[in-house]
Parts: sequence; C-alpha cells; structure tokens
Amino acid sequence: QVQLVESGGGLVQPGGSLRLSCAASGSIFRIATMGWFRQAPGKQRDLVARISMVSGGSTYYADSVKGRFTISRDNAKNTVFLQMNSLTPEDTAAYYCNMYLAPEKNSDFRNYWGQGTQVTVSS
Repeated sequence: QVQLVESGGGLVQPGGSLRLSCAASGSIFRIATMGWFRQAPGKQRDLVARISMVSGGSTYYADSVKGRFTISRDNAKNTVFLQMNSLTPEDTAAYYCNMYLAPEKNSDFRNYWGQGTQVTVSS
C-alpha cells in the first residue's frame, strides 16, 4: 500500500520561507508526476506546482507562485520538495502532496494524496 507522508508546514511571518517535503513509501513501480496542491478554507483545491518524472523533469507552476516557489525531487528516495519563499498571507492553506503513480508493474496509474500539512503566513 502506498503512503505519502508530508512534513515542513507551520507558521511563518510574511516574507518568510518554508520547505515542504513529501516521501512516498510502500509498493511503487513507477511515478509519473509529483506535485503540490493547496486548499484554503471555503475554496477548492488548486494545483500549485508539479514536476514530471519523465520528459526531462519538466515543471509547472501556478501563476500565483511563479518566481517564489520551487519544486524539486529526489528520485532515489521517492521524495518531492516545495521550497516556498517570499510567503504572503494569501499562501495560507493546507498543502497536499500528490503523486500519479503505478504501484505495480501491471497496475494502472492513479493519484495518491498525502494527509496535508498546514501553512499559515501571519505576523
């Protein structure tokens, strides 16, 4: 069974930085993409950043975080990171790790989610 475990959330002042980590464990045959979503109270869950495990590791960033957030990965450890700089109160949300992967050689790819980690930006 695949599990995604996140860490690194917390309270930070505006202008500060945080680094989120998400490690996948269990039966994993192949990972296609790793990403981060966020959801503020009363709002939908939105994609923040995503990195491909193929295609040269291409990345996607939501317009609201371009130039401030950086997604990276450690292939050997099935881990994805999100470095968040110049944080603003608008970045306050629960952040969810997402991986699109196949747990076994003959299984379909599907989405897996972490439990979420809270990021609060406030003075």
